[in-house]
Amino acid sequence: MRKRIIKPVQPTAELPEDAWLDLDALAEVEVTSEDPAHPIESALLPDEHAGWRAGDTGAQTIRLLFPEPQGLTRIWLKFLESQAERTQEYVLRWSPDGGASFHEIVRQQWNFSPLGATDEVEDHHVDLPAVTVLELIVLPDIGGKPVTASLQAMRLA
Repeated sequence: MRKRIIKPVQPTAELPEDAWLDLDALAEVEVTSEDPAHPIESALLPDEHAGWRAGDTGAQTIRLLFPEPQGLTRIWLKFLESQAERTQEYVLRWSPDGGASFHEIVRQQWNFSPLGATDEVEDHHVDLPAVTVLELIVLPDIGGKPVTASLQAMRLA
């Protein structure tokens, strides 16, 4: 028998290299609230690093509107939380018809802990031919704690 010891693959929180869409030129954005110090552009534009933070507690929606339908093959999300222990849920969904109907891509929960899991990176590989609306709904704590939602980065390809 032949044997080799291999090193385990470590997941990375770094932004992967890819041909990301220029959301500044291609999309309009709607958001339910934002902290003026952390506007939504800080999570959507590649040269920004502060990330978005809601201005209010509770569920928040970020909606990208594409005047020209976009084909999407990848949705990359990064969430950070180093202050509060909480279980966050997010729903990612899309519409081919300007928001008349929506199709759920993923619904996922993540447990944040200041002493352990402080960041969540999700890399969704999709095959969406003509997206006119992409919606991210973030429930910052499924237990109802009054915490604010945040998103460090969102990239689309």
